[in-house]
Amino acid sequence: MQKTLVLGAIAAVVGLSGFAVGSARQFDAKGAGQPAPTFEVDGKIFGTPEAKVFTEQYDGPAVSGDYVTMAPYVAPLPPGNRRHQVRMDVVVQTVEVAPGVRYQAWTFGGTVPGPVLHVREGDRVVFTMKNRSAEAVKVSRPAKDATAPFYEQLAESGRTGEPGVMPMPHSMDFHAGTVSPGDKWRVIQAGETIQMEWVANYPGVFTYHCGAPPVLQHAAMGQYGVVIVSPKDGYPSDADVDAEYVIVQSELYLKEGPGGLHVLDYQAAMNKQPSLVVFNGHRDSMMTRPLKADVGDRVRYYVHNVGPSDTSSMHVIGAIFDRVFYEGGVKNESRGMQTVLLGASNGAVLEYIVPEPGNYILVDHEFADAMKGAMGKLVAGTMSPAVTAASVHGGH
Repeated sequence: MQKTLVLGAIAAVVGLSGFAVGSARQFDAKGAGQPAPTFEVDGKIFGTPEAKVFTEQYDGPAVSGDYVTMAPYVAPLPPGNRRHQVRMDVVVQTVEVAPGVRYQAWTFGGTVPGPVLHVREGDRVVFTMKNRSAEAVKVSRPAKDATAPFYEQLAESGRTGEPGVMPMPHSMDFHAGTVSPGDKWRVIQAGETIQMEWVANYPGVFTYHCGAPPVLQHAAMGQYGVVIVSPKDGYPSDADVDAEYVIVQSELYLKEGPGGLHVLDYQAAMNKQPSLVVFNGHRDSMMTRPLKADVGDRVRYYVHNVGPSDTSSMHVIGAIFDRVFYEGGVKNESRGMQTVLLGASNGAVLEYIVPEPGNYILVDHEFADAMKGAMGKLVAGTMSPAVTAASVHGGH
């Protein structure tokens, strides 16, 4: 087993240049070659079929999957393990990220951030993605043949986008997957489709993002989202959780452009000077549409700071995180934390108990980020006066 582990590790590293040691075959541009050998370590499965790149006449839903949602929602999982068929196509959409601020985003599935995928440790994901950046794809209405809850939630959110065209090469990098990146995360051209498999070997709150160079540009344009991998035996507090939500923090680097739209300010991105720092893709997404809970509830947040470049200091004004599972690992538990520091691409499961009726403001306690939009509200009970950034930080 030790020898097999060494071979697997070498294959993963050398796979960056497109050569899989475990199969002793070289991949060509489309992935010709034999799949890596499959082996198991401590119940974790390594080695999956090689990715396939092909062309298809597909014009169906850009998103599919039974457990694929739009943040802040998370789909409940039935007991046991399963094989997930998931699709997230690359599409260009004009989206709003703050009142009066719209830009033509590169997206997975039509939103920024992209859809939330919920799986269980040990599940297998069969993922398909077509690069549809060269065609105008409308994703603002539920498709009658779409299985993902994502579509209903997108329609209900009112955050509909407008289709656009901007042909570009793209890729998909799931941080939840343990695979050869030279195979699974390869770049595909506009019009091509990639299909791959990976096994959710580790629990956690993971990002996914485009890995096409320059990665900073693709991430700053909106190509990111999260995968929640629930532990196979659950978290010890599962039975006590009354409400759960997904929160994705990200930075936007935008400047005014032609036609009333904003465009990427790449120099600002290089200098780490965001114009907006937001939860779930919009400055007001969790203020005008607050989360809900009751007094006495245990609330769980699956949080992830996708960056792409800065840290986040997660804090709920008026509450203390009773239990924190850093990176979503069951053994990574802390108790009684006031603030949780997350680097770019770090996630956590945060839980707190709602003590009284009122508004509980989730804020990035790095206040420059909060003033640029990194704020959200949970309303408990009936006491819900208007809360603004000025009123919160003037008294905190």
